[in-house]
Parts: sequence; C-alpha cells; structure tokens
Amino acid sequence: MKFGKLQNIDHVDFSLPPIPKETYSLLQRTPKLNTPKFSFGCTGWSMKEWVGSYYPAQSKTKDFLYHYSRQFNTIELNTTHYRIPKPSTIKQWYEQSSANFKFAPKIPQVISHSTDLGLSNNTIELFCESIKGLKEKLGISFMQLPPTFGPKRLSILKSFLDRFPTNEVPLAIELRHEDWFNNPNNYKNLMTLLGARAVGVVLTDVAGRRDVLHMHLTTPIATIRFVGNNLVPSDYERIDSWVHTLKNWIQMGLQEVYFFAHQPDNLQTPETCTYLIEQVNKVCNWDLKVPKKIINAQMQLF
Repeated sequence: MKFGKLQNIDHVDFSLPPIPKETYSLLQRTPKLNTPKFSFGCTGWSMKEWVGSYYPAQSKTKDFLYHYSRQFNTIELNTTHYRIPKPSTIKQWYEQSSANFKFAPKIPQVISHSTDLGLSNNTIELFCESIKGLKEKLGISFMQLPPTFGPKRLSILKSFLDRFPTNEVPLAIELRHEDWFNNPNNYKNLMTLLGARAVGVVLTDVAGRRDVLHMHLTTPIATIRFVGNNLVPSDYERIDSWVHTLKNWIQMGLQEVYFFAHQPDNLQTPETCTYLIEQVNKVCNWDLKVPKKIINAQMQLF
C-alpha cells in the first residue's frame, strides 16, 4: 500500500487521535453483544513466501486460500478491485474457505474510480449479485475512493448510496481527499450522510496521512486498515494502543471489528496479526485463535 507511506517515520506522531463525541454517542446507544465479532487478516493469500511457515511445506497455489483461512478469519479482498468475479470463482472461494471465514471485497475500480461511481450502467448490480454468492461468508465490503474524489462530489456519493443495497451488502467508505478532513462543514456533511445510510467509514492508520485516522464511527462496525513499517517498535506500540481502544469501544457497544494488516510486500503481515491477537486475548481476556507458524516435522528430529 503506497498511500501515505513515508521513507522516514522518525518524526511521525503515531498516537491515536481523540475520539469524536459522535463515536461515543453511537456506541452508547448500540445494543451490546455478548460476544462481539473480531475479524483479522491480511491483504491477499497468494503468498508463496508463506509456504513452509504459515502454509504447509509443498503447498500448491490452488490450496493457498484453504490454508490462509485456517490461520486468519478475514481477507481484504483486493482481487475484486480489478474485476468482478465469476460465479464459479465465488463458489470456489466459498468452498475452500473455513466455515467461520469472512470475505471483505473491495468495490471494483470501474465503480470507485469512475466519474459517476457507476451510476450510468449496471456495474453496481453486477458486483453486488456476484459477491452475494459468498452467502454468510460475505463480510464488510469497502469502497476506496481516489484522492481526486472531493466534497464537491458529495451529491454523487449520495446517489450511489441510494442505489447500493447496503441492507444486503454491508459497506464502508475510505476517503482520501484532504478537503473531507480539513473543512469542518465538509466533514460533518459526509459523516451525517454515512450515518443516515448506515454506511461505515474506514479508519486508515498510515504514517503520512494522519488525517484519515479520524476515529469517527458511523456504524457499530469498525473497519481498520493498519499500515506498518516492517515491524519497527512503533508498529507494536500502535497495535497496543488499538487493542486498548477497541476494548473500550467493545465495552461501550461496538459489535464488530475488521482489522486488516499491511506491511511492505505483505511479508510480515502474519506476524503483525499474531501480535494483535495475542494482545487482544491478553487485554480482553478472550480466546481468539492465534495464527501459528508450521514447524516441519522433519526439522523437529534435529
């Protein structure tokens, strides 16, 4: 993920911003669940570098999703950003993944990066019908709007949300244009619209754009994209802060968490998720399944 990346992070303030009063208000009026849902994962399963560590030795590419879904319980599904999957592909994903797995598909760029957000054709319907084939394994979907999509296009976003079936396909929006965040009126209008439509806002924790980490929830589902820096000490400190914040939100009424880990080339995302879940279990006194490195039985003989 190149958005917001910095070559030098020595002077970045990685502390989490203050929580907006609207977030507290939303959570306080949300019915509490006995067991909130916590989904964590990476941005892809096609990582041959994980064979012999998080995937069994000699794993075939066709089996990567099977092994991935036994280590993590969600995926930031970037594949759908580039093409709408065929029914046969959806069926294969559904059958290969574990029973409690959740897919988090990204809205295709032919929609998110088009002038009218796909309103002039049937791409929205084609995409939604496709991913509904994931059935109970369909998690949050999210639309990553480009940096050029600013507040002057709020009416287009409104029309898109009027048409998008959020009652069947849960949705969160990631915004990148700076004018959404540096103008209080633009920010208020955006959050009011999303809250009224029960659409979430993605919280992106990245070094070079701290404004997109606004901590404003518009639904009781937190969608977090955590962009690390090769597991330097600040990565661990940031995760610690997130764990305590999420514990507080869950105690107040947060119902679900999607936490997507990013690292350069994705090589260290499993370790990032492992530390996250270990800390969640420790701080929240939960017993979530922790990703485990696979030890080759032959190596154990030595």
